[in-house]
Amino acid sequence: MKLPKIIETISKKLLKKNAKAIVVGGSVRDHFLGLPIKDYDVEVYGLKKIEELETILAQYGSVNLVGKSFGVLKFVYEGEEYDFSFPRIEQKVAKGHRGFDITCDGALSFKEASLRRDFTVNAMGYDIEEKAFIDPYRAKYDIETKTLRHINDETFIEDPLRVYRAVQFCARFNYVLADDTFKLCKNMVEQGMLEELAKERVYVEFKKLLLKSPKPSIGFELMRKLGILKYYPELEAIVDVPQSPIWHPEGDVWVHTLMSVDKMVNLKRGDEKHDLKMMFAILCHDLGKATHTQITPEKISAIGHELAGLEPTKKFLYRLTDEHDFINSILPLVEHHLAPSIYYRGKAKNSTIRRLSTKVNIEELVTVARADFLGRTTKESLSGIYKAGDWLLAKAEELDVYNMPPTPLLKGRDLIALGIEPSKKYKILLDSVYKEQIEGKLVNKEDAIIYLLGLFKKL
Repeated sequence: MKLPKIIETISKKLLKKNAKAIVVGGSVRDHFLGLPIKDYDVEVYGLKKIEELETILAQYGSVNLVGKSFGVLKFVYEGEEYDFSFPRIEQKVAKGHRGFDITCDGALSFKEASLRRDFTVNAMGYDIEEKAFIDPYRAKYDIETKTLRHINDETFIEDPLRVYRAVQFCARFNYVLADDTFKLCKNMVEQGMLEELAKERVYVEFKKLLLKSPKPSIGFELMRKLGILKYYPELEAIVDVPQSPIWHPEGDVWVHTLMSVDKMVNLKRGDEKHDLKMMFAILCHDLGKATHTQITPEKISAIGHELAGLEPTKKFLYRLTDEHDFINSILPLVEHHLAPSIYYRGKAKNSTIRRLSTKVNIEELVTVARADFLGRTTKESLSGIYKAGDWLLAKAEELDVYNMPPTPLLKGRDLIALGIEPSKKYKILLDSVYKEQIEGKLVNKEDAIIYLLGLFKKL
């Protein structure tokens, strides 16, 4: 296993103190999964006091003591941060992720210290000096069989967040939850253990599921099977909601939503905030179908589901976060997600497209609509070409409203320059000019001024 030079240097220094440095956690797991390693965590065995470790680390870089009471020292060297920690035992004494009594003990064995970890794949170690992997719970076998398995019933249930971690790990690595682990997680859900979790912690796991998974649908389907959707009734409500087989031969709203979410993965652009917005928008785009699906002998339809989806979208997202601006930025994407296809079929006027740009970012909207279109099994969708979206983007670029609405031809300062005294009329005048601009009747500042002065005389 390839390690940063500084970790190897510190390991040799510890060896002189009869102590042993072992790389632990996600970095070892990711080594076996062939994933890039971003963080290195090192557990140090054989020292009596954490102050000894602090003294050694301070010889090479700066040491942040914020986690010292938990047996963790954050070591910074040349701008990179590494976690060095003492082996420890955690005992649940109260609800919440802070309700643990932690005992640090440098004399613990690696197997004893690893018992507090959640899954076998996260409980491997790498002995730096021996250049050997330590695998007390047969994680290599689980990696070979692509199985996510918990280590110990008693320690696992101490932090219910591990149920969400199971969900996102299975989706990220395309693993299957071991039968015993599935039963344990399901039992935890049924007993209401997840109710003690702070939504901020749950939100982190949702973000990992949406941003790091090649197929987030695996995680959401696992949520359904484990019964977690009872905490998200807005999602649960779209399970088994039928759709027109003409437009959605793939199945119900839940099936279509998960297919669309998976398609959105391929449309991400590497900007975390933007990508998260797109993922949540597509996850929520059809929530309104739960209440607005109508079934007749002739057809199945969901007229008005776009607008109806706003309220369940808000309720769902506020269960996860209080980021109001972020939530509000998603709502227009839900409300207008059918616009690209409707406008394409109706060959919408330029003024209609300009008006749309004042309500929603057209580029983002087409991204959501594209995932919606591709997340089904019609012949057109399987072709992978979304003609409506491509058409609307071309029109938006032509009209210079690709990412933003038209810049107003006139602003308040222009009225002042024309000698018009500030008053409540300003808004009426500017709104009228902008409306004419959107309609394409005013195309330059000179025409706008002439129109405004004529209107001003009538007020």
